[in-house]
Amino acid sequence: ADEPLKFTEPWADREILFDIPKQQLELVPGEVRIDALGDVEDTKGNNGDHGHLIVTNLRMIWESQRRSRINLSIGLANIVNMSIRLAESRLRGSTRALFILAKTKETRYQFVFTNVMTNTPRLFTTVLAVHRAFESTPLYRNIKLRGAIIQDKQLIILPHEEIYQQLDGVWNLANDAGTLGFMYITNIRIVWYSQANELFNVSLPYLHLANVQKREIKFGKVMVLKTSQCNKGFVLGFRIDPEERLIKTLRMIIRLREVFLASPIYGIDHEVSAEVEDLPPSADDGANDDVEIVPQKTTDACAAYFADNGPREDNTVPVYSAELGLAIEPLRAGVTLESLWTVQ
Repeated sequence: ADEPLKFTEPWADREILFDIPKQQLELVPGEVRIDALGDVEDTKGNNGDHGHLIVTNLRMIWESQRRSRINLSIGLANIVNMSIRLAESRLRGSTRALFILAKTKETRYQFVFTNVMTNTPRLFTTVLAVHRAFESTPLYRNIKLRGAIIQDKQLIILPHEEIYQQLDGVWNLANDAGTLGFMYITNIRIVWYSQANELFNVSLPYLHLANVQKREIKFGKVMVLKTSQCNKGFVLGFRIDPEERLIKTLRMIIRLREVFLASPIYGIDHEVSAEVEDLPPSADDGANDDVEIVPQKTTDACAAYFADNGPREDNTVPVYSAELGLAIEPLRAGVTLESLWTVQ
């Protein structure tokens, strides 16, 4: 019989959200607060506002101290790069700030944060270190195909990972013929690799296992695993004989996944040092790199953070605006004519 799983798409590390309800600022299961900075300015979007910044193992959360409804949630998976440069802050004047370039599928954003407190580099050291740790631990959060996860016919164990079962004689039904191999079931993921070629493998974390069930196809009764849409939406089939062994394996996976989702392991281990030394002057710090952040107050909260995409292409085609009766430059995603004319 099918054994469906309750599944919610993971979002905290993959979304960029603006002015969200208080409930969404609360930590999700498995999310851990790594550091909290009590006086940080959102220099790009809310220049002059005192706020606090929370750095977790999944995202950065900034909240205005004066208006709690003004906030940001920046998933670490969205960050493209970070740098330390000079910016013009209303609270600190010309000072070093953390510049973050991030993107979603459609849009690029720039965020600039300034630590209002002097003589502390924690804004820079913590965020940079946590993001490095996040980028170095993708196997906890993403499906991986043909990765360097097997060595000498043995699974390379991740920190905090425990093997619960190792199965031989497992057929991967990715092609019409099927491929014979081995399967590992751990407290974090399911791993299969080919008996003939250990580089032909797949690592599937429980975090993105949307559904597991038993089906009957032309190969007989098989276990079908479906991944989340945000993790490529794969459908994987495995044949495990005899049927009693298949059912036992399926039930073990369901049970381990339930335990995992109650307290997910994301693989980011970072502790903030009690004492940190100040950073040496950045090679980018110079008069030519001064950036003045001009607040852009529009009715669209995200509009102030759109990244500068550089000069427009000469072949940009104007579009006709029925509202104005004129040909105008195409508006960026999320921007309306009304918001461009609104002053707050």
